[in-house]
Amino acid sequence: MPEVPAGADLASLVVAAVGAAGERLADGDVLVVSSKVVSKALGLWAEDGDDREAVIASQTRRVVAERWSGERATRIVHSVAGPVMAAAGVDASNTGGTDRLLLLPADPDAQARSLRAALLERSGCARLGVVLSDTAGRPWRSGQTDFALGAAGVQVLDDLRGATDADGRPLAVTTRAIADELAAAADLVKGKADGVPVALVRGAGAWVGLDDGVGAAALVRTGREDWFAYGRAEAVRASLGVEPGTPAADECGIPAVLPEPVADRIGRAVRVALHALPDVGIDAGTADLRVSADDPYSLGRAVARLEAALWGEGLAAEAPDSPAGLEVVVRISEL
Repeated sequence: MPEVPAGADLASLVVAAVGAAGERLADGDVLVVSSKVVSKALGLWAEDGDDREAVIASQTRRVVAERWSGERATRIVHSVAGPVMAAAGVDASNTGGTDRLLLLPADPDAQARSLRAALLERSGCARLGVVLSDTAGRPWRSGQTDFALGAAGVQVLDDLRGATDADGRPLAVTTRAIADELAAAADLVKGKADGVPVALVRGAGAWVGLDDGVGAAALVRTGREDWFAYGRAEAVRASLGVEPGTPAADECGIPAVLPEPVADRIGRAVRVALHALPDVGIDAGTADLRVSADDPYSLGRAVARLEAALWGEGLAAEAPDSPAGLEVVVRISEL
């Protein structure tokens, strides 16, 4: 396919590319389309000169986790587009040789539905699936993989709960993410640097329907189903009033991806513990902290906050069971 300019008829470009490859669209086919070309056709470019961090913030619903990586902070966020991903999907790679930042569509499922309708009209097919793909990392796993950012005409989930496995045992939790599997399979032929924005997947007709379906938004865990609403450090810091992505987080310091000196981690924990505690003093040493306050309640509260903040930095705290006066020495060790 050629480079896609703003305002391009993407469906016509896709149909032409399928023909140039010696194929014709058939009922049950699935087209996995890089979200980049959809964004390009929609003209979703950030303004020239816009600060990258400000652009990411504009595409963020909330920050999930943040770490210093090299010279800048990398943020995992719940994006305006729907999924949780790094930098809200704002990207400058594969953008046609420019340094401009490209944004994700605000409603990827709506764009998938629109593209599917145009492809059905141009191909004469009755059943086609469209998956808009993007790339993200995953909790507990190294590397990135493509996933379904938007979908239309495709059964995005295959709920196997209530069925039995090959041994006759009941399946209680298994739900296959069909749309994500299609996106990941398509990436094996599209690649990241080959300039191939669309893959035609044939043989997946069992999951292609006559209507648009529920879309890829159904794949995003929210509310009580979201087990990863915060990163490990961010969950602790947020409980102490230091929400990620806020000025308070910047003032207290952001953890780094690479190993850090213990003193840096202790310093951050102290700043988090002292957040909103103006009448408490903490003197930092190399292996212990001296906590003092004007009254027993403030002292106990400060020590409890410090213990939690240190745990968020991967450090253990040990304080005497019976502090004398209004001062406590907290000893620190690695967890």
